[in-house]
Amino acid sequence: MRVVVDRDGVTVVIPHRAADRRATEAVLKLEPWIRDRLAEQAESLATVAARGMTVPWLGETLTLEPQPGRKSAHRSGSRILVPEGDHRPAVERLLRRSAREEITARLDRVATECGHTWASLRIGDMKSRWASCSSGGRMSFSWRLMMAPDEVLETIVWHEVTHLDVPNHSQQFWRLMDSRRPEHRAHSAWLNRHGRELAL
Repeated sequence: MRVVVDRDGVTVVIPHRAADRRATEAVLKLEPWIRDRLAEQAESLATVAARGMTVPWLGETLTLEPQPGRKSAHRSGSRILVPEGDHRPAVERLLRRSAREEITARLDRVATECGHTWASLRIGDMKSRWASCSSGGRMSFSWRLMMAPDEVLETIVWHEVTHLDVPNHSQQFWRLMDSRRPEHRAHSAWLNRHGRELAL
């Protein structure tokens, strides 16, 4: 059984043959923990709302500038030109496109440095992780990482490329990460604290 609290609310996942009352029991038992997570979620949403007409972009703060008649979002220096009205879908599409370009370049560089090649890249919106690497070198990354500081995205790229050497989180994996990216723990801690704020 699994209880997940994210930007979509509270989700209880129970085994296929388990009785529905198990979900109710789990929620009642975990109520204090769920309330704490919901409070953290509300705080994160307030932080996102307080940004107003700005968006974080790899450590920069870009200003959103609505333009009449515009259909898509376009970055122009420190501004993002956006459609009038609800600009979030257009900004998300821009962040997805930019994430593909940014992460492709970093994967090429880091994989080459580590003596590897990677097979493919999917840009998505994973619920339970920021990125993943399959045994065949298929990479998946969340577009939301474009709103994290530059060094945090860089560490996630190193993390996934290191999985081409060690496909698990054993001591060998963490030793490699310590040697390749000594500051990786601080960046993981940043994501744990601020990951909910990587939203539009």
